[in-house]
Amino acid sequence: MSGPHTPEVALSRQGDSSMGTRDEDAADGIQHSHRMLSFSDALLSIIATVMILPVTHTEISPEQFDKSIQKLLATRIAVYLMTFLIVTVAWAAHTRLFQVVGKIDDTLALLNLACMMTITFLPFTFSLMVTFPEVPLGIFLFCMCVIAIGAVQALIVVYAFHFPHLLNPQMERSAHRGLYRRHILGLVLRGPALCFVAAGFSLFFYPLSYLLMATVIFLPYVSKAFSWCKGRLVGPQEPPAHSVEFFTFDLHEPLSKERVEAFSDGVYAIVATLLILDICEDNVPDSKDVKEKFHGSLVAALSVYGPHFLAYFGSFATVGLLWFAHHSLFLHIRKATPSMGLLNTLSLAFVGGLPLAYQQTSAFARRPHDELESVRVSCAIIFFASIFQFAIWTTALLHEGETLRPSARFGGREHAFMFAKLALYPCASLLAFASTCFLSRFSTAIFHLTQIAVPFTFLLLRLLVRLALAVLRALRGLGRPARGGEEDARAPLLPSAC
Repeated sequence: MSGPHTPEVALSRQGDSSMGTRDEDAADGIQHSHRMLSFSDALLSIIATVMILPVTHTEISPEQFDKSIQKLLATRIAVYLMTFLIVTVAWAAHTRLFQVVGKIDDTLALLNLACMMTITFLPFTFSLMVTFPEVPLGIFLFCMCVIAIGAVQALIVVYAFHFPHLLNPQMERSAHRGLYRRHILGLVLRGPALCFVAAGFSLFFYPLSYLLMATVIFLPYVSKAFSWCKGRLVGPQEPPAHSVEFFTFDLHEPLSKERVEAFSDGVYAIVATLLILDICEDNVPDSKDVKEKFHGSLVAALSVYGPHFLAYFGSFATVGLLWFAHHSLFLHIRKATPSMGLLNTLSLAFVGGLPLAYQQTSAFARRPHDELESVRVSCAIIFFASIFQFAIWTTALLHEGETLRPSARFGGREHAFMFAKLALYPCASLLAFASTCFLSRFSTAIFHLTQIAVPFTFLLLRLLVRLALAVLRALRGLGRPARGGEEDARAPLLPSAC
């Protein structure tokens, strides 16, 4: 069997073959799935991101000021991360599914809309979960939504296999479509099956429901680890000729890089939008207050919100620069493995928490005695959002011949620059967090200084990297006797000259 192709590749080849084929498909009611997939990616990224809103709008009552903010928000943040990851599991399943389904018709488009409608209900169920954590109704409804999503995806599989001309060309020509269908249905339904059990446990022992839902996230990777251990113990087994590995979560199988980028861009865009929505909602003074308290001076009224605007610009710069680092990283990535996709998902989950960091830093003026905890929460969110980006880079370097372009590989001319770009935010946030342990009185000043310094460092980064490499070459030249100069001119561990 030939290697699998993503629907984008398969469809583009079909589209390039002849214009008559397109006209024929249109006449038969068959459509290419590009626009539907773009719509689905955008909607899924929005749903995954807006679930941070119930956490960011947590009201802190005066009697709770003595409690640690970390302890107060830990449960809600943990539930947010779990539900974000479950939504991304649904997105990954959608991506895999439409690697099998190459084309759509009106029925498939409507089934996909039904799936998306069910997904849009997830933020409401999540709000119930975080607002009433001891009431099982929220987690029960969340599980029922996941079950409904799996049921609709199973209908898509059954319908597409009933009309083979909608399938990927490789699948359409296969003599083992029945086996494929059963295998794919099993993969699609195992997550909803776990959620069905979790829904049952939520009625009388809801903590176990959270554990079962967390299992949904890592089940593909647990299954892969089990298969690896079995292969070590029993020995490698030859896959059958009708193997359907291309629909599994094989750690060496590429994802659709375009869909990973589209989903990631959607998350970054929504996070940036949520920041300005909070500004518009919470920082527009009331006209009555302007007249009574500030004698009609709008400038004086807006000056009260100065810390909020400072927090907004710092948070937007952080979101923008993290997107810039992500964009630069994926420019050099040739293909994304599922392990890189998991790390990207974890990074996006913490990027989705940046509105919470904005809420915490904008509250410095209202709760000055809690500013240390707020700074630490913000530093932790930024650190994890950026360190998982760095982990993507590290994972790509393990198989750089397959995953990276030559210029970004070890020794390439862009390698050192990408390393510095991706390491900047983890180092800056970790340094700011550590500084608050020794200089807690200046925690706010340290955090704002970091937010101001990092963007300027990004602007000067290429110059700083070149200076650092020049210094390293100079030190290396001093440490060795000159031997003709040609061998010493290029160190094997340093980027080659452009």
